[in-house]
Amino acid sequence: MTEGTGRLISGRYALSTLLGQGGMGQVWAAYDQRLDRRVAVKLLRPDRVAGQDGDELRRRFLRECRVTAQVDHPGLVTVHDAGSDDEELFLVMQYVDGADLAEHLAEHTPYPWPWAVAVAAQLCAVLSAVHAVPIVHRDLKPRNVMVRQDGTIVVLDLGVASVMETDTTRLTNTGTPIGTPAYMAPEQAMGGTVGPYTDLYALGVLLHELLGGDVPFAGSSALGVLHRHLYEPPVPVRRMRPEIPDALEALVLRLLAKDPQHRPASAQEVYEDLAPLLAARGTPTGAPLDPTRPFVRPHAPWPDRARTPADRPTPGTPLPGRPDVARAVDDVKRFLGEGRITQAVDVLGAILPVAAEQHGANSPVVRSLRKQYAATLMDDGQYRRALPELRRLADERATEAGQADPQALGFRQDIAQCLEQLGEPAAALAEYRALLPYYENQYVGGGPERAHDVRRSIGHLLLALGDRAAAHDTLVRLLHDVERLGGPAHPRAVDIRRTLQWLGQVR
Repeated sequence: MTEGTGRLISGRYALSTLLGQGGMGQVWAAYDQRLDRRVAVKLLRPDRVAGQDGDELRRRFLRECRVTAQVDHPGLVTVHDAGSDDEELFLVMQYVDGADLAEHLAEHTPYPWPWAVAVAAQLCAVLSAVHAVPIVHRDLKPRNVMVRQDGTIVVLDLGVASVMETDTTRLTNTGTPIGTPAYMAPEQAMGGTVGPYTDLYALGVLLHELLGGDVPFAGSSALGVLHRHLYEPPVPVRRMRPEIPDALEALVLRLLAKDPQHRPASAQEVYEDLAPLLAARGTPTGAPLDPTRPFVRPHAPWPDRARTPADRPTPGTPLPGRPDVARAVDDVKRFLGEGRITQAVDVLGAILPVAAEQHGANSPVVRSLRKQYAATLMDDGQYRRALPELRRLADERATEAGQADPQALGFRQDIAQCLEQLGEPAAALAEYRALLPYYENQYVGGGPERAHDVRRSIGHLLLALGDRAAAHDTLVRLLHDVERLGGPAHPRAVDIRRTLQWLGQVR
């Protein structure tokens, strides 16, 4: 287990999985216990705070909190909280579900040039907002860019940004340039004045890497790489991929100009050059992580259920190392008892494959964990993820014990509830109608209360589908049965009567 796992920051944020570390410290996946949500927590490492540069690093980190919080753009990670915990400083940010651009490039080689254009265009929108503050990011690179499932881009880590205001500039008075050598503009490499044009150079490096498969200037040492930035011309990308449009190659070369005056004047200008190359509106691939989707179907819902089938449920934030199943089960019980449902969902999703390997996929232990996983997903409102698991549980139980088995019926009722919550009334109605004969059979457990619940759901779904006559008939008969058993003051009778009054059928 990674050191730090389970640690509570500021009495609120429980560290879960180490996502990365660098010169400024560590980034963790964590849980906000107060709001029961996933977050990312950045910590300034204690060994970098102590010593000669400790005060400098503290100032830089605190500036990061202020700077990141003042820029409001959907393409920038949201800041939730900041402060200090013992000797460490922390920044709490939105947890972004997706892949970083470096991973995305590694999985899609050669990277489609329309994707590269879409990524760059979205980055231009973010850079325009950042430069308007004015802020220079200084460390734009694929590892600092996330591609969400819906194809939108999120830029991370303004921690090395320099705010171009008189009270916040020149904090890096050691003379050491901040950034990553492979993406560093010549003026940045020489320790000179940086500006928006510096980020545009990094954008050019990033575009060249997406299109050509590698950064334009590489080497065995940082000094060697910086020397190439200063003195060598980049290789035009069409030499490696002739299918790339001439206009795109010309733009990359302009972005990589050694002299900032020869680069585009602004991120807005770069966007205007990219705009004619963007994919036209139409039908996207339907696959996740497609960066052209925001342009092909702007503002369309995600997941696009009209075009994309529901996926199998996937685990959330993975547990570090190989989780201990028994201890993880105890953690789940504790999380549920404390109302930390999201964290319980992630732990259950992570331990299921391990439990199946240790005990067998069809063992009672794994079956119990799967039941808990499905129930917890429903409690967390993740009905689409719960649905496939419930269907599998229902089918397995019905095969073993018969269709009338109470557990199998319970799973099917949960399936109907999921469909109802997902806005699929016709499918939910079919499930409830198939269930009803079993609950009305006096030999099946559940009693009349379960049958009444199902009948009320059927009536409400008929209303949702616009069949008011059938809904009225269903609810009137249900009202009679409920009043016969529980009297007119029964809460269910009061609720049904209110619905019928709303329909105008009862005065």
